[in-house]
Amino acid sequence: MVRNCIRLSLVLCALGFGSVSAIAKEPTAAEAEGNRMESKGNAEEKAANAEKRRAERLETKGKAMKDEGKAHDDKAEQATGERLEKKGKAKMKAAKVHADTAETMEKQGNDVEKAGVKQKKAEEKAAQ
Repeated sequence: MVRNCIRLSLVLCALGFGSVSAIAKEPTAAEAEGNRMESKGNAEEKAANAEKRRAERLETKGKAMKDEGKAHDDKAEQATGERLEKKGKAKMKAAKVHADTAETMEKQGNDVEKAGVKQKKAEEKAAQ
């Protein structure tokens, strides 16, 4: 008796899950493209943030070397520090541009995905 109840409940659960997966439709091409663009944008943004951290470290190292050179009247060390600081600032600007581009890509991916969802809803509405 108990075995029969367990079997019956397993069969009903399998049928229930089967019907749920049949209801869920595959994403449209626009949704898939939007998801791809968004994930690529996220990866680019992550890389840009890493570049920003590296540039910040380089800039602080340059400032420290410049201050150390001033304290010891070492012109070569001071010049090296200024050069590193300048290089860090330039890399920071480039990283910010990279981050802005990645953010734009992510937003475009979201827009494309929304368009795909609207298209899917319109098709479902037309089918009814």
